[in-house]
Amino acid sequence: MKFQEGDKIIVSATSEHGVVVEWINKKMLTIDVDGIRFPVYADQIDFPYFKHFSSPKEQKTKSKLAPEPPPREKSILKQIPRDGVWLAFFPVLDKDVFDDDIIDYFRVFLLNHTDDELIFDYALFYATQKEIELRHTVKPLEEMYLLNLPFENLNDQPRMDFDFTLAKTDKKRASHFEVSFKPRPKQIFKLSDEVLKEQKASFKINLYENFPQKPEDPDQVDMGKLAAAGFKVYQSEKIRKSFPPSRTLIDLHADKLSSNWQQLSPLQILDMQIKAFEKFYDDALINRLNNLIVIHGVGTGKLKDEIHELLRHKMNVSSFVNRLHPFYGYGATEIFLNFDKP
Repeated sequence: MKFQEGDKIIVSATSEHGVVVEWINKKMLTIDVDGIRFPVYADQIDFPYFKHFSSPKEQKTKSKLAPEPPPREKSILKQIPRDGVWLAFFPVLDKDVFDDDIIDYFRVFLLNHTDDELIFDYALFYATQKEIELRHTVKPLEEMYLLNLPFENLNDQPRMDFDFTLAKTDKKRASHFEVSFKPRPKQIFKLSDEVLKEQKASFKINLYENFPQKPEDPDQVDMGKLAAAGFKVYQSEKIRKSFPPSRTLIDLHADKLSSNWQQLSPLQILDMQIKAFEKFYDDALINRLNNLIVIHGVGTGKLKDEIHELLRHKMNVSSFVNRLHPFYGYGATEIFLNFDKP
């Protein structure tokens, strides 16, 4: 290849100097210009010494009265729209036994197309197994490399979990924002095929457009204005009477949830159990319970693992434990909730 990693280059369109970071595929590579990394086509850059020798020499004027031209402002490499936070997938190609181009893996970048500096926790899962966990900060209008995602791993149920926090606290906006993305093989295959056919460098997936506003406190709503507008206004004490009754214990054994459970497949049973747990957990939040017990049994441990995985992502869960219980042995998990979290 014409360029090697570490080569000094010049961007043809802007005359800015940079360094080659690495090749993405046969036609594109990543360069670094003043600390900013971005992909370009190989024919958009050149060696600086070639530009020096090939460009026409400027004629120096002998007139001392001629004013010097004003310094040229640094050109903007690209106008970035403020359209949210994205994942960018750059396909990296390889050859198969027939010498045809195939996708080996994707280089995945986080693109911050907002004016917010963001702190984010990131985790990659394959099914329920955590593969990567990290915390980073990405500045406004910058991008960050996350990982290499092998093409063949798309069939292993990958999931990318993000928890975004504003680096600068804004009282009008939420304290944090959780986003989860599951790359679907059919979706990724289709987008990859379109990228290769159109000879583009990458495709993007939007995680969110705007960081959410902080939810309004219902106790601070002007009820008088609502009543004057014709809405019926009820006291919170009366509303709470319609809440589901509080329960601190749920038994997720299939025979406790359905009378015809024997006609269900294992997958249908698991789905029924997870939905029952989610309903139980939501009722506990409404009633602001401090601790709960979920009976999941011992069995193969599949239901317990699914419940524990869900609990790790619940905002109000301060801790949970699966220890020897005098009534349920190791077949139950005790959950402790905290409503003081922001």
